Amino acid sequence: MTPKKPDTSIWSTSLDRRQLLKGLGVAGSVMALGGPGRLAELLAADTPSSGTSTGDIPRRALGKTGVQVSALCFGGAHWGRLKDESEAFRIIHEAIDAGVNFLDNAWEYHGGRSEELMGKALQGKRQQVVLMTKVCSHGRDKKVALQQLDESLRRLKTDYLDLWQIHEVVYEDDPDLHFAPNGATEALLEAKQQGKVRFIGFTGHKHPQIHLKMLGHDFPFDACQMPLNVFDGTYRSFEREVLPILNQRGIAALGMKSLSGNAEPIKQGIVTPEEAIRYVLSLPIASLVSGIDSPQVLKQNLDIARRFTPMTVAEMDGLRTRVAQYAMDGRYELFKSTNRYDGGIGRAQHGLS
Repeated sequence: MTPKKPDTSIWSTSLDRRQLLKGLGVAGSVMALGGPGRLAELLAADTPSSGTSTGDIPRRALGKTGVQVSALCFGGAHWGRLKDESEAFRIIHEAIDAGVNFLDNAWEYHGGRSEELMGKALQGKRQQVVLMTKVCSHGRDKKVALQQLDESLRRLKTDYLDLWQIHEVVYEDDPDLHFAPNGATEALLEAKQQGKVRFIGFTGHKHPQIHLKMLGHDFPFDACQMPLNVFDGTYRSFEREVLPILNQRGIAALGMKSLSGNAEPIKQGIVTPEEAIRYVLSLPIASLVSGIDSPQVLKQNLDIARRFTPMTVAEMDGLRTRVAQYAMDGRYELFKSTNRYDGGIGRAQHGLS
């Protein structure tokens, strides 16, 4: 059933450049008092993490939306690689049954297969989940974005999305393209007015300043997705520069790449999966998008979430200090400094091979 038509009024509190800088100044003051760990501790009071009715996975507020989502968000990219549909269905159904109610996807994941697979898997379960997918217009106009929305809805076998985000805002000119007349942000608002989506946001993994440029516009974003991990606090830090602004404005912060996108630090024994995931869950975020491509990874991540307790400031500081030598040059966050992790469609739209 389609939800009631969402409120489409423009967010009443605008954030101009002066306010943005003021927010960063406040965040800087908190940093001086105890670093990002202290900031997380102070802000976490506004991000309660309580168990579900079955005591499985913690639930958190999705910003100011009034919706509660699981602290783990089921990632559609890794899952969409699975060749065996029956295995893919078993994995996502087990996650939902365990209390994971937040699902991630994108129009371009595996040529649309991730959305098609998820649409099949959600038959009879759509009302149990908060469903998110992303538009991949990559600077093209509103018409392209709205066409992709209709394709996503068809693939996902639903008549509305809970959250629709602009995917992969990673190039310096992306904010200007998305906010240009007849651009993607106009598509977000139109889709919300039409009741096709409940909430809107954007994602990116390249540089905090690109996120801040998006946030510098007076626009009613409900959510914002970004890389957060134990290395991020040292290098081009979204935790330091973007997260405080999101919390100040009540925009749901969504983490991703907690294992650095390829789990290389885990394979090399620099951090454990539990340290990596627990660190990000200890930040004031709504949910962590978790790449899951096997029953083993699902079990591991569910177990970590079930027994989650927030890290103390000392634990977070200690972990950042321990990995600082690996973090300072960005070797485990190459998605920030290279384009090898950027999607093919976005690269093509920017004239890259």
